[in-house]
Amino acid sequence: MAQMEDKLYPNCDASVWLRSCEEEVSEPLEGELEGEVPSWLRGTLLRNGPGSLKVGSMRFDHLFDSSALLHRFAIDDGNVTYQCRFLRTNTLRKNRAANRIVVTEFGTKSVPDPCHTIFDRVAAFFNPGEAISDNAMISLYPFGDEIYAFTEGPIIHRVDPVTLDTMEQKNMTDCVALVNHTSHPHVMPNGDVYNVGMSVVRGRIQHVVAKFPFSEKGDMFKSARIVATMKPRWQLHPSYMHTFGVTENYFVIVEQPLSVSLYGLMRMMVNNEPLANSLQWFPEYETHIVLLSRETGKEVKRFRTETLFYLHIINCFEHNGNLVVDLCAYKDSKVIDGMYIHAIETMQHNADYANWFRARPKRLEVSLDAPKLTKMTNTTLADLGCETPRIHYDLHNGRNYRYFYAISSDVDAENPGAVIKVDTKTGETKIWCDTNCYPSEPIFVPAPNAKDEDEGVLLSAVVWGGEDSQTVALLVLDSKTMEQLARVKFHTPSPAPKCLHGWFLPRNA
Repeated sequence: MAQMEDKLYPNCDASVWLRSCEEEVSEPLEGELEGEVPSWLRGTLLRNGPGSLKVGSMRFDHLFDSSALLHRFAIDDGNVTYQCRFLRTNTLRKNRAANRIVVTEFGTKSVPDPCHTIFDRVAAFFNPGEAISDNAMISLYPFGDEIYAFTEGPIIHRVDPVTLDTMEQKNMTDCVALVNHTSHPHVMPNGDVYNVGMSVVRGRIQHVVAKFPFSEKGDMFKSARIVATMKPRWQLHPSYMHTFGVTENYFVIVEQPLSVSLYGLMRMMVNNEPLANSLQWFPEYETHIVLLSRETGKEVKRFRTETLFYLHIINCFEHNGNLVVDLCAYKDSKVIDGMYIHAIETMQHNADYANWFRARPKRLEVSLDAPKLTKMTNTTLADLGCETPRIHYDLHNGRNYRYFYAISSDVDAENPGAVIKVDTKTGETKIWCDTNCYPSEPIFVPAPNAKDEDEGVLLSAVVWGGEDSQTVALLVLDSKTMEQLARVKFHTPSPAPKCLHGWFLPRNA
């Protein structure tokens, strides 16, 4: 059995996802530099992700429930420093005060609260901002000159990009009537921010697009408004959405057959069950790609493709009269089950585990003049595991592009911790990897006066498996060649968990 496990999973170390940070790094920590950080690279790389699975003697059941930990790499004149601090959410405060899990999470049921009656829990269904965990441990996005930590619940938290202090929170239910939203809004070149969520419109659930108009001095949340709406394909089972797309003329909504059962959601609230219990996968249904007009806010086109599950869209654009949607596609939603802590711990004994994570970059394409529900062509861009994809966002989001970058999702690869680059025009791929090394989402930073789309660097936060649990590094790659330019290692006072998503804030010279 051991030989079989070695063959299936030669180097995959699950421990990088199971670590709990026990001591924050509030003061900037100096690192050990290997190589040379480009002198033009100046700014702050902020990261977000799971920070601690522990509350007293209890442990969370799902990776998405881990307490949010923020990371900061400050880059200036070839030097890099590191900090990490927990996001001070209401959920974290309640759990720490009780020294146990008292707020039900995505995959974890809290201990019973004798002070809350069944009527309280029913009432909570209509006030998700107060009832649902505000543990925003997925991503970070700028709204004007402010940065916010996101999850899919309606509460987002403002973060100080220098100290990592948690500042005020915003409730999207109060702001623009969103009961949830995606973890990945789009920041447009003019500073406007768009996000997709669910809202109750005239007593019915609808998918909506919210716009937060850019303002240098004003409150972008006060001026927020709904700019597009669509009815769910299944009224009582709206589709689960983690990301969406924007093109020149359309908002692109991928309506997949993983749904949120509204009956299940109500039952969850009443019985204090995890949100994951309300998710249902319908393998008999195809996936729909829906276009909402950016001008009118109405649904104008709906196409279809094979049954698939996705978390992240790579990019969407219009080209030569066609719609192109690139995404990281799975055959089903088992990857969510694969992120339960027990599943991660026992992956070596699960012959199906690697297939659950077998995401591939897919290109869906169709003529914009095609009739409704025309089936889109489906092409695999590369036979490589693909997750947390990034592009040259500022110039190519919603536009024709050539390159994207991601980390491998193939847990049974020879080097499962790999950064990949895919040329969507030629199909050429390039990979960076190192033994026992696990990079996070690579963020592209263009070089000054860059002439080529891929001229710049990739930044990734890196951890190591095995006993080297108290080391984190900033990895700097040449995005053209995928060769390492620099690596800055930091020795942390407690275990360093692997992070998820982040944002780079450049500092102008």
